[in-house]
Amino acid sequence: MHMRHAPFVAALVAALGAGPAISQTCAGSGAPLTYPVAKKVDQTDNYFGTTIADPYRWLEDANGADTKAWVDAENQVTQAYLAAIPQRAAIRQRLTQLWNYERYSVPFREGGRYFYSRNDGLQNQAVLYTMTSLTETPRLLLDPNTLAADGTVALAGLAVSPDGKLLAYSTAASGSDWNEIKVRDVATGKDLPDLIRWVKFSETAWTRDGKGFFYSRYDEPKEATKLADVNYFQKLYYHKLDTPQDADQLVYDRPDEKEWGFGAATTDDGRYLIITATKGTAHKYRVFYKDLATPDAKVQPLIDNFDAAYDFVDNVGPVFYFVTDRNAPRQRIVAIDTRKPQDANWKTIVPESAQTLVSAHLVGDRLIAQYLADARSVVRIVDLKGKPVREVALPGIGSVAGFTGKRGDRETFFSFTGFTTPTTIYRLDMKTGASSVFRQPKVQFDPNDYETRQQFFTSRDGTRVPMFIVSKKGLKLDGNNPTYLYGYGGFNVSITPAFSPANLAWMEMGGVYAVANLRGGGEYGEAWHEAGTKLKKQNVFDDFIGAAEWLVANKVTSPAKLAIGGGSNGGLLVGATMTQRPELFAAAIPQVGVMDMLRFHKFTIGWAWTSDYGSSENPEEFKALVKYSPLHNLKPGTCYPATMITTADHDDRVVPAHSFKFAATAQAAQAGSNPVIIRIDTKAGHGAGKPTSKQIEEVADRWGFLTKALNVDTAPTVAGGAE
Repeated sequence: MHMRHAPFVAALVAALGAGPAISQTCAGSGAPLTYPVAKKVDQTDNYFGTTIADPYRWLEDANGADTKAWVDAENQVTQAYLAAIPQRAAIRQRLTQLWNYERYSVPFREGGRYFYSRNDGLQNQAVLYTMTSLTETPRLLLDPNTLAADGTVALAGLAVSPDGKLLAYSTAASGSDWNEIKVRDVATGKDLPDLIRWVKFSETAWTRDGKGFFYSRYDEPKEATKLADVNYFQKLYYHKLDTPQDADQLVYDRPDEKEWGFGAATTDDGRYLIITATKGTAHKYRVFYKDLATPDAKVQPLIDNFDAAYDFVDNVGPVFYFVTDRNAPRQRIVAIDTRKPQDANWKTIVPESAQTLVSAHLVGDRLIAQYLADARSVVRIVDLKGKPVREVALPGIGSVAGFTGKRGDRETFFSFTGFTTPTTIYRLDMKTGASSVFRQPKVQFDPNDYETRQQFFTSRDGTRVPMFIVSKKGLKLDGNNPTYLYGYGGFNVSITPAFSPANLAWMEMGGVYAVANLRGGGEYGEAWHEAGTKLKKQNVFDDFIGAAEWLVANKVTSPAKLAIGGGSNGGLLVGATMTQRPELFAAAIPQVGVMDMLRFHKFTIGWAWTSDYGSSENPEEFKALVKYSPLHNLKPGTCYPATMITTADHDDRVVPAHSFKFAATAQAAQAGSNPVIIRIDTKAGHGAGKPTSKQIEEVADRWGFLTKALNVDTAPTVAGGAE
């Protein structure tokens, strides 16, 4: 997902779903926990005549002494609780074994060189390599593990100059969205003096001559509040090598539009700069371009209204190719001639189909189009007039990525992954259509022991929704299977099959892993996305509840054995669902979630999410938001599921105040002894670039927590000896 459209966020459930009557005990296991005292302040806000209390507003100040003391005290409670779980150590050991396998990125070629990353297994960060041919030994080019002893500095992005001689790479520290860009000489492996700061949600686009690149940045923030302050007025710059950042040329900005952001790309022929303007997270863009061959050429508008998505594919001279959902909710490919750009002159190259077009690339004078068919990948190749050439054969139910390259290339690479298929890298010969394995990992498990099936269920309003169910073969439908139901449901993001050593460990313990493809996502195009936004957000929660009810009704599991989880927007999903139907679940794990739906827009990039959620500053949208906002729907004296909330101190996407306030409120509201704990990671952010060691620790805590909450008495088998 494009970083700008990634602001992972979530919306929570409104009215109670009308499901079967399910009783649930609130006895929990063991005595109730004693939580740190969280003071309450007399803070209220008036929303169109409705007074809303916010007694834990002080927890929004991450630097405050009271907040730090509360965080320390909460972490002590959480760590003591987790440390007492018998299976936790064995789970961590098994996760470490399963994670210890080679993982590769999809290679790309630039200037006669190949570039790709590899993690040998337990490295905190993947290492970037280069080579001049596919048969030679790769040479290490950049090892992010050397940038911080604890692995908390990650490679956030990279771009190689057209001649293959220079690498512009961005790094992120402790999981923050703030990036720095540096430049490395590919031949020597040494960095040039160039340093670009205050970059966020930015591509790096080299000019054809390799003398500099375009990038997007914000003004320098205040140091003390840089992880919380709102981000407005992004600007697009050109940096000339060997010059200081303050000498960079401002290429495009809009001082009249504080919410506009800018993504830059240069065409492979070096002729044009393509500027994609965004506003919030909506997939509706404006497109501008600049003729780089003409000195002092001005930026020209090509599509000057936010009416649809326009993802630039490539150009053939003055003809630009785009994937768009303009008049095609499941997307099509169009060609726009910049000499006569009026939409009446647009040519449809690949029309909309019943399947959702996800992306396209122009390689070897062919268009490679990636589709989703019920959340599974399908890949088709057509010529530049749209005539079908072939379909790329895939090894099963799964997801693909890659297919980058240039018009003159005769090869490309792609990855394939499934729930029980570790990510494998393939080389595709564009002339013959033959695929061959480039890199294939070896994981210590037998995929034949597991099965993936896709089930369709009916949501509350009659909508047909798909769900993947993955488990060991021979699953007994007796209602006793511990089940982890995952979802997201927002921002046009499609949740597709992918391999995870974390989920494999859960299934080894007898667990079922279920993924519901909820409305709000992009699995069925823009109409599916819009059906889960703003005033229709409750559809997302109804879909998730419908998935849970299907699993219970069909005896895959039962409320006493059912847990729900999700991150960011999925954290909102979990928070909303557990407040609407607390009796339906035994456990809930909302991760880095958006929990305060009335104030999310007041921090960092949160304002951008109003395109999906709406805003509490709009009277009708306020009414919808307050109905499902997780924070505002916790009711004192209610029996909520065993809950582990997770967040991180450097999360500047969804600031930790969301989770802090939700935890304090939930602990005060909880009836009975089901635990409500909060796991607050340090030197970590929203999730991107998280070191392997931290990932393993977090998953061990997650599965450990669920063994206790779901009464799972089995522990994973730890293989003997080193792996």
